[in-house]
Amino acid sequence: MNGINSPFRYAGGKFYARKLILELLPQHGNYIEPFAGGASIFFAKLKSTKNWLNDIDPDLMNCFAIIRDYPEDLIYKLKNEKASKDRHYYYKNLFKPKSELEKAVRWFYINRTSYSGIMNIKNCFWGYGDKYSMRPENWPRNIRRTSLKLSGVRLTTLDFQDVIEKAENGSFLFIDPPYFNADQDKFYQHSFKINDHYRLCELLRDHKDRLKFMITYDNCSEVRELYSWVNEVHEKEWNYTINRTDDQKNGSKKKGSRFKGREIFLVNYLAARQEELIPRFVFHQAFKNA
Repeated sequence: MNGINSPFRYAGGKFYARKLILELLPQHGNYIEPFAGGASIFFAKLKSTKNWLNDIDPDLMNCFAIIRDYPEDLIYKLKNEKASKDRHYYYKNLFKPKSELEKAVRWFYINRTSYSGIMNIKNCFWGYGDKYSMRPENWPRNIRRTSLKLSGVRLTTLDFQDVIEKAENGSFLFIDPPYFNADQDKFYQHSFKINDHYRLCELLRDHKDRLKFMITYDNCSEVRELYSWVNEVHEKEWNYTINRTDDQKNGSKKKGSRFKGREIFLVNYLAARQEELIPRFVFHQAFKNA
């Protein structure tokens, strides 16, 4: 199946970096994301023979599962919904789901109407605008095409260590953990501790000869030092916009603001775009091998 957009807005997602990431992916038949989030890369790429999406957030993965297995039930539950501050407040603060389907309804509605897809409830504010957000009348089409892409995809809520250790030999893993230097508590329900970053690095080093991976990280000295053993480091920049929306706190309209994403993509294989390697890394490797 061809590429589509993720059904969700997700803080820290790779929607705007998709082209840069896709052009560096290796050939693979088994595709795995240990930190799926909005899974923008999975949805953007051609579907592999085998696909596995994992995330520690059970509400996120439940919503994916309901979309995969019961798309028409979710569409029916959402069919009369309007995007409004009152309904956002209701789902955020008052609605008490009694089933997995109702949990998915709540998650989907809040995600599609919250600012930047931030799903940490204490920082989850109304952020819908008719000109820039997917309108409720388009949600059914979004759900159906997402369900088709998710057909046959394995969905789990495991710790990333379980995913990496259970990955079949020769699998390709796209790994998008939280930033090394980031205030994650503002954005996510489940935070990533400093020891988790070190644990992830050691796991990947242990399995680097049987798995291929690309890991996306903030461009910082700590990450460069941790992953000095990988084959290639690609430094990337891209533009993105936070669109004009209603602001929950003061009711004003905010114009779209342009920002620049800056990250490093670390790979343990030979990528296609050799000319984009960081010169400092090439020198570092030459120095190590001298």
